[in-house]
Amino acid sequence: MDVDWEKLREEAVRVMHRAYAPYSKFPVGAAGLVDDGRIVVGCNVENAAYGVVLCAECGMVSQLHATGGGRLVAMACVNADGDPLLPCGRCRQLLWEQGGPRMQIDAPGGVLTMAELLPHGFGLAELEAVNGAVA
Repeated sequence: MDVDWEKLREEAVRVMHRAYAPYSKFPVGAAGLVDDGRIVVGCNVENAAYGVVLCAECGMVSQLHATGGGRLVAMACVNADGDPLLPCGRCRQLLWEQGGPRMQIDAPGGVLTMAELLPHGFGLAELEAVNGAVA
């Protein structure tokens, strides 16, 4: 599937303006391309208990499932200037499970796959190898 990176970045910037970031003053937007052609988006949502902040990627994955599911093919995540951001560790795991090792990530130095961003990722296949089919 061809990825329109410009469109993904535009959607990430658009939703970044809806972020709720009163504490860090660091709004973030994310846009993901789904295997059926949809684009799903999310923005960060902070609260006074910093440890339970919702990253933009979390909101994007929530929208993925709320609008029918599927697999993520590509994602762009941006800061307030529209510059690409890499996902944090928690979000890398989340994205691995939603897109797999070949999912493409817009990065400051160019596009990376999830396998490059999270080498030796852990997911459903590893659980099934130990436990058999997982419900």
